Amino acid sequence: MTTMFLAAQAAPDGGGGMSMLLMMLAIFAIFWFFMIRPQQKRQKEIRNFQNSLSQGDKVVTGGGIYGTVKSIDPASGIVEVEIARGVVIQVDKSYVFANASASQTNNGNA
Repeated sequence: MTTMFLAAQAAPDGGGGMSMLLMMLAIFAIFWFFMIRPQQKRQKEIRNFQNSLSQGDKVVTGGGIYGTVKSIDPASGIVEVEIARGVVIQVDKSYVFANASASQTNNGNA
């Protein structure tokens, strides 16, 4: 009789699999809403900024170098950035991340 009692306790519930599936879906939805979606939105903003670069824009590179765009070669994706008077470096367009004047304004208000 005790064996039957133990076997009845060990039997899984019929709805256990469904609740586990719903819990996993809820976790994925929360993960997507708070982590993946904002990152995709930020990447889209960066891509739009990189595509709208023009000569004279003040920018920040991926290495944290502030400068002014001197020229852009759309074929090779190289941007020439003047970091000091007479000092021009070449940077890949994908490593220009931010508008320097906007980032300086945001830091000044904080």
